[in-house]
Amino acid sequence: MSSKYDNVPLSPERRRLLQGLAALPLFGVSKLGFGASLPTAQVNTTGLAITDTEVTVGQLHSATGTMAISETGSIQAEQLAIDQINALGGILGRKIKVIKEDGASDWPTFAEKSRKLLVNDKVATVFGCWTSASRKAVLPIFEKENGLLYYPTFYEGLEQSKNVIYTGQEATQQIIWGLDWAQKEKGAKKFFLVGSDYIWPRTSMKIARKHIENFQKGRVVGEEYYPLGNTNFNSLINKIKVAKPDCIFAAVVGGSNVAFYKQLKAAGITGAKQFLLTLSVTEDEMLGIGGENFAGFYSSMKYFQSLDNENNKVFVESFKKAYGPKAVIGDVTQAAYLGPWLWKAAVEKAGSFDVDKVVAASPGIELKTAPEGYVKVHDNHHLYSKARIAQGQADGTFTVVAESSDLIVPDPFPKGYQ
Repeated sequence: MSSKYDNVPLSPERRRLLQGLAALPLFGVSKLGFGASLPTAQVNTTGLAITDTEVTVGQLHSATGTMAISETGSIQAEQLAIDQINALGGILGRKIKVIKEDGASDWPTFAEKSRKLLVNDKVATVFGCWTSASRKAVLPIFEKENGLLYYPTFYEGLEQSKNVIYTGQEATQQIIWGLDWAQKEKGAKKFFLVGSDYIWPRTSMKIARKHIENFQKGRVVGEEYYPLGNTNFNSLINKIKVAKPDCIFAAVVGGSNVAFYKQLKAAGITGAKQFLLTLSVTEDEMLGIGGENFAGFYSSMKYFQSLDNENNKVFVESFKKAYGPKAVIGDVTQAAYLGPWLWKAAVEKAGSFDVDKVVAASPGIELKTAPEGYVKVHDNHHLYSKARIAQGQADGTFTVVAESSDLIVPDPFPKGYQ
């Protein structure tokens, strides 16, 4: 499979990018070396779509529908990582071929497409999903067919599967850490919880309520949910004004974010007057919302495009080179970028594309050149990551204002929250 990076002259920028990427496979490589080619019969004993020169993977995201505003970045980041891996020689001597499927922001469609990828296309792995509803829809299929999913989104936790590598953060790394910051740094005691109406926001707010009431001894003064794609938040805004919370804690997703933050501003609820902390606005959503409508509010994420480290500078440069100078990179976009690199490392450590062998090789893999700084795969298939809080700016960027001092050990089943 040819890559758009083939036969490109080595400009100083490209040389710098490839030099940085060259270190990526070193953390989990088999003694054969990351470019080594092994006989197909040896690296593929379960009938996956692998030839002597090519390995086929799936990509399953919402390219259309209300979630496209959030998932487009994941599609781009995964493709970028795959292009870069191919430019470096592929995996075990094989270039990566991608079959793209559109979940269309519809959970039954995600399930249908995942079955196609695993059963008909026999892909070696899938990079995909965004919402917890889509992940829950495909999970039984991945477990039944023994497929491997790299899932990039921050989520509520309370799940662990042999067949999933979770490259986003779970509740202890985002929800709980963010609420503790809100109490300590902003003195928040009264919270108004609001989210879109599906698994992730409802479960996240259940965890948030337990933390606020049982651990922080604070109060929840309101809790509201709205359908995906909802664009009318006037009733909610009136309830918020009456409740007078110290903090609006938000998990509104997808295109609904645009209406939500525009209507907040129109009603006079701005970052200058009201503390708001969201779990679901990244640079991707900010494009639609507009920085002027989000300025002064805060997001709890592990990654922001403005992170100042050499890994991130190389990543941002390569992403903008691939998708244009106005392209932005959000938290899930970065986590999606990790997926192909972590899979590559696990395959090379295992010396095989077989799912069981790749899964067995995954715990302990480190990615020292991750744009967020450093990650490591835990035995529970989640990543050790840092937590961060950033404030939205009028120009659509984020300024990081807080960061955990150490990597947070992933704990998808924290005691007292189930």
